Amino acid sequence: GRVVKKKQDLHKQCEANRAYAHFRWTI
Repeated sequence: GRVVKKKQDLHKQCEANRAYAHFRWTI
């Protein structure tokens, strides 16, 4: 349970970071 949640959080963070990086490069 907890391990999966941690993995999901990490994945979410990666997605956010990628979106943020893309946003910065787009500006």
